[in-house]
Amino acid sequence: MESVTEGSWQSLPVKLHQEVLQSLADLGFTHMTPVQSATIPLFMNNKDIAAEAVTGSGKTLAFVIPLLEILLRREEKLKKMQVGAIIITPTRELAIQIDEVLAHFIKPFPQFSQTLLIGGSNPAEDVEKLKEHGGHIIVATPGRLVDMFRRRSEGLDLASRVKTLDVLVLDEADRLLDMGFEASINTILDLLPKQRRTGLFSATQTQEVENLVRAGLRNPVRITVKEKGVAASNTQKTPARLQNFYMICKADEKFNHLVGFLRQHKQEKHLVFFSTCACVEYYGKILDALVKNVTLMSIHGKMKHKRNKIFTEFRKLDSGILICTDVMARGIDIAEVNWVLQYDPPSSASAFVHRCGRTARIGHQGSALVFLLPMEESYVSFLSINQKCPLQEMQPFKNSADVLPKVRAMAQADRAVFEKGMKAFVSCVQAYAKHECSLIFRIKDLDFASLARGFGLLRMPKMPELKGKQFSDFTPVTLDTDAIPYKDKNREKQRRKMLEEQRQQRQQQQMERKKFIKNKAWSKQKAKKEKKKKVAAKRKIDEGSDIEDADMDELLSDTRLLKKLKKGKISEEEFEKQLTGGKRGTAEGDDSETSE
Repeated sequence: MESVTEGSWQSLPVKLHQEVLQSLADLGFTHMTPVQSATIPLFMNNKDIAAEAVTGSGKTLAFVIPLLEILLRREEKLKKMQVGAIIITPTRELAIQIDEVLAHFIKPFPQFSQTLLIGGSNPAEDVEKLKEHGGHIIVATPGRLVDMFRRRSEGLDLASRVKTLDVLVLDEADRLLDMGFEASINTILDLLPKQRRTGLFSATQTQEVENLVRAGLRNPVRITVKEKGVAASNTQKTPARLQNFYMICKADEKFNHLVGFLRQHKQEKHLVFFSTCACVEYYGKILDALVKNVTLMSIHGKMKHKRNKIFTEFRKLDSGILICTDVMARGIDIAEVNWVLQYDPPSSASAFVHRCGRTARIGHQGSALVFLLPMEESYVSFLSINQKCPLQEMQPFKNSADVLPKVRAMAQADRAVFEKGMKAFVSCVQAYAKHECSLIFRIKDLDFASLARGFGLLRMPKMPELKGKQFSDFTPVTLDTDAIPYKDKNREKQRRKMLEEQRQQRQQQQMERKKFIKNKAWSKQKAKKEKKKKVAAKRKIDEGSDIEDADMDELLSDTRLLKKLKKGKISEEEFEKQLTGGKRGTAEGDDSETSE
C-alpha cells in the first residue's frame, strides 16, 4: 500500500523532459493524482508495477508518462520498424482514447511513431500500415494484436520487431480477463522479451488478475491507491466527488421517469446504460423521437464499423445523450459527463461501480442514478456493504408525462419499432435471469405484464419464460400485428415480396402433394388401404372385439391377393379383376338373401 498525496509534476524524484512537462501544462494537468505520484517514479526506475486504483483516478497518465520517458532514455535509438512499447486494453473505445492522449505527448518527439490496432478496421490495412510506417508505440486490443502476430505469410514479422520492446502496459487488466482475453494475453506474453518493464493497471483485484501478475511481471511492486481523505478502513471504490442516487419505481413507470429526467436536463451530458444490445437499439430509437432538441447517439458491442466514429463524435459534444451497454463502462474518459443513468442494474456489482465511474473523473463533480423496481430495493444495502458504495434515494418525478401510448403508436406505425421492442423485451428478461445477485433479482418474482407495458409492447412475445402463464393485466392490441408495415418503403417492399414468395411456395407444395396422390397407381393406393384395413381388423381382434366370419374371410382373401401381387405371381390387372370380382359376388349374394 502506497500512502501518497497529490503533488506537482516538478516534485517527482525523477526529472521529466521539459517537452513532457509542457504537454502536461497544455492539457491543464498541474498536479499529479495519487496513482500518478505513486506509480511514475517506480516505473521509471525499472520496477514492474501492479497498480490498483479507483476508476477515474488518472491511470492513463500514470503509464503514458513513464513509458515515454523510458523510450527517451534509451541508449540505442529505435529503428523505424522496431517496437519499443505496447499498450493493451480491452475495448476499442479505450484504445482510441489512449491513442489520442499518447499522440499529444509524442508530438514534440518526431522520432517516435505510434500505431493503433483495433477491431472495426480492415486487418489488411493494419498490415500495410505496419509494413510501411512501423510503430514504435503500439496501442491495441488483444484480438487484433494477436492477429497481427499471425500475419507472417503477408510479409509482416511482428514477432521479430518486438524483440526491442522496453515497456508493456496491460490497462484495465481485470476487464481484459473478464472479457475472455486470457488466451490472447498469454499468447502475446510468450512472444515478448522477458527483459522488459511491465505495468498492470486495474480498478479491482481478482484472483485472475493475481494469476496474470505472477505470469507476466517480475518481482512487481504492488500499489493500492486511495483518494485523499478516504479512511483506511473504508475501501470505497467510486470517486469521492460522485453523488450516487437510486429511484424506486414500477416497471411500467420507469421509462416515463427516464424521459422526464432527460427532458429536464437537455443542456447536460449523459450516459444511459441498458443491459443488452437489443435494448440499446430499441430505446435509442424511441428516445430519439421523444426527447427533442438534443443530440442522441447509441453504441453497443455488436456494432462493428460505426462504434469508433460514434465514440469519437460523442466525446466532442458539450451536451448530449449516449445510450449504451457495458462496452462503455470501463476506463472510458469522456469529458465532463454530468449524469450516469442506469436504466437496468448491471449483471455484477463491480460493473455498477465502473458505470458510475464514467462521471466525477479526475477531480470533477458528477452524479449517477440507478432505477430500481420495488422488489429490488435491497440492492441499495447490498451495494453499500459489498462495494462500499452508499446511495441516496431520489423521489420519482411528480406529474411525469405518460409517453407509453406514443411508444405503442410508434410500434403500430413502423414494424421496425415493433420488432425491436419484442426483441429488447426478450433479451432483457434473459439478462435478468442471469444476474449474479439472484437473491435480489428474482426472475420468478418479475411482473412480466408490467414490464411489457413499460416496453410499450403491443402483445406478449412467445418465449420459454412466459410459457403457460396468463397475463390478465396486460391487454394486447386488437389489430393483426403481422400486418404492421415497415416505415422504410424499400424494406416493406422486400417484406411483401418475401411474404408473396412464401405464399406461392406453400401453394406449390400443396399442389405437388395433390398431384402425387392423384398420379399414384390405383392398385398401389388400394393395396395401401387394404393394408390399413388389415391392421385395424387385427387390432380389433387383439382387443377382443367381435367380427363377422364372412368379413374375416374376405379380409384374409384380399390379403393373400395382395401378397401374390407383391411377389409378382399375378399382374395388377389380375389383382384388380379378382379383387373386384370377389366384392361383386359378395354384394350379389347379399342382395339375393335380402330378396328372399
